[in-house]
Amino acid sequence: MTAEEVLDRARAAGVMIAAAESCTGGMVMAALTAVPGSSNVVERGFVTYSNDAKIQMLGVSPDTLAAHGAVSPEVAAEMAVGALEHSQAQLAVSITGIAGPGGSEHKPEGRVCFGVARRGKAVTLDVQDFGALGRAGVRSAARDHALALLGAALDQP
Repeated sequence: MTAEEVLDRARAAGVMIAAAESCTGGMVMAALTAVPGSSNVVERGFVTYSNDAKIQMLGVSPDTLAAHGAVSPEVAAEMAVGALEHSQAQLAVSITGIAGPGGSEHKPEGRVCFGVARRGKAVTLDVQDFGALGRAGVRSAARDHALALLGAALDQP
């Protein structure tokens, strides 16, 4: 799904969007704000690359980070909820992953965790293993998947 399509659906639904990004470093917000007229849909973005930023800007629990690590569905959920709580948006997506190079047996390069939070609804989580596409490839794939997740959330009543 393109950024334009996400913006059109959000506009039609009267929904403002926020994003909490780690490994993508703001690429979702960059894609959305590259489209003229996006200011009536895009509320704000958080680039929370460090654990401290996740805690300070989004309210992610240090206990969750200690128990599961930054690249986990649990942290993605807290990031998405935090983006809603610290904005006026009605819909938020979060992204935390290992763009590479590197990784481990349990968290390989290319693993990215996503959260989608919408006011009044349960958080949905998604984990993708994009594989060792290289840093730029993983980040681009994560951006595109986040846009698709936003579009899918906007398709739901």
